[in-house]
Formats: sequence, structure tokens, C-alpha cells
Amino acid sequence: MSGSAENLYAAIEKTAGLVDVPCARDKVWPILGAFEELLPQAAILFRVATDARHAGEMNCHMMMLPSTIDPHALAQANGLLPRTDHPIDSLLGDIEGRFPIGSYGIDFGLVGGFQKAWSCFPGEQMQSLPKLAALPSMPPSVAGNMEFFERYGLAEKITLIGMDYGHRTMNVYFGEVDDCLTPAAVRSMLSDLGMPEPSEHLLKFAQQAFGFYATLSWDSPDIERFCYSAITPDPLAILDRVEPKIEHFLREIPYGADNPKAVYVATSPGDGEYCKVQSYYQWRPRLVNHMHTTAPPASG
Repeated sequence: MSGSAENLYAAIEKTAGLVDVPCARDKVWPILGAFEELLPQAAILFRVATDARHAGEMNCHMMMLPSTIDPHALAQANGLLPRTDHPIDSLLGDIEGRFPIGSYGIDFGLVGGFQKAWSCFPGEQMQSLPKLAALPSMPPSVAGNMEFFERYGLAEKITLIGMDYGHRTMNVYFGEVDDCLTPAAVRSMLSDLGMPEPSEHLLKFAQQAFGFYATLSWDSPDIERFCYSAITPDPLAILDRVEPKIEHFLREIPYGADNPKAVYVATSPGDGEYCKVQSYYQWRPRLVNHMHTTAPPASG
């Protein structure tokens, strides 16, 4: 493999040791090999989370992959994903055939292997959710919740679509949503979704967020999870509650000390509130446009 892949694997292995996650070489090397040529230009992030669903796992994201590469097809061609008859297997291709793509992204777990792909729309071209909902492979729950999205002015503000192949769910990402980030708006939206009453921590965090995303599936009519996203040079300044392993991860990562970090606070009826933190192994300034934020990084 190239030096880029060797260096990335070494960083993954070292970072995994900070959070006591086993680095499963048989899971990681095939993925690095499949995407090896794209590593030098990608934004690369490592993520850890506090909820039980992500316990014992560390994820690696690669964002800003060129729109000429279909990551789902590449993953299947390299045996990283099985071929199924589920609609999620067609979703990325359906989006690609009908909407402009600015870039792609992927996610894999050190234990779980290849898990996700993202279709990222061009930074200046947010897309229409009603048009996306009409795709044959889109979960019916997207159209079923359209009244909610329209009520809060979100229907024409789609920045990314994410596909979680392992859990057979998908995420809809929204940008330019400042009106929805006030405490009153957060309370109203989460109440409408049947989510738990937001904590003061979540309300404070949302005010510093640049956007949010909703998780839906083909098996439920409900929006299953809602997650707020922020970018900051110091996550410890904007997170009230930090798990010891995450604090250790943030204080000890051996690279990217001057780069911002991506921070998320999610809520769902089953899991309550939990945090996710991403540290950039390889930052790319164009991510700011990709995130639809012109504000300076949150700093508490």
C-alpha cells in the first residue's frame, strides 16, 4: 500500500488504543485498499460516541471524496458490503441519477467494517426534500413526515443524504437552520417528534450548532433520532458532560491539535441524549462550505 495508507493505519491503530477499541486489521486494511487512491485528497476524521450502540467501537470517516467515484459500488466490488434486495442498496444510485452531487463520503468501524456512505450536494445547491422523497428507494417515512419538515421551513434545505447499511437507516441533513436552533424551537420540534424533553445541555449546545440531521428507516413511520452538529476547536468547552474515554481521546490525540473538531448531541426515545465527537486526522478547509456554515467555530 501507499505511504498515505500506511500512515493512516498507524494513526488509526494509535488512536484506537486511546479509547480501548481493538483495531481489527482484517476490517481496516481492505477498506484502505479499496479507497487508497482517494486518501490524499480526503478529509479524514475519527469518531467516538457515548451511547451503548457505539460502545467498543471507533469509526473513521472519509469526506469530500470526488463525485466521479460511487463509494457504494466500490465497496460492493471489493467485497466490503453484501448485495441485497433492500431499497437502501439502490438509494445512493437513485440520488446520483437525479440530483447534483458535489462529493461523497464513507464511514467504517474498526470492528464493524464498512458501514455508511453519504451523497453530499454542492455547497451552493441545497436540495428539495419533496423531490428526494419521490425516489423509489426512499423510505416512506420521509414523505410521511413531510408536514413536520415543511412546518419548520426545512423542505428545501437538504445538504446531505446518509445511508447506514449496517442498521438499514438513512439520515437527512439540513443546513441554514438558525431559526430552528433557539431553545423555543428546539423544544417545539423535539416535542412534535415525541423525543425526550431536551436537557439544558442540549438547548445550550443547539444554539452553537450549524445544523442538524434526522434519522429515518424503512421499518418505522417515525423520525427515530435527531442530532445537532457543531464545529469547535475545543469540544470540552461546549460539552457539559464528557465521558472519561472521550476526554482522554480529545486530550491525547497526537495530531490535528490546531484543527477544529466536529461535535454532535443526539437524542432519541430509546437512547436519550448522547454525544459524538470527531477529531480530524486530515482537515480540509473546504469542509466549511460543505457544512453550510460561515460562522466561526463555536468556542463555548
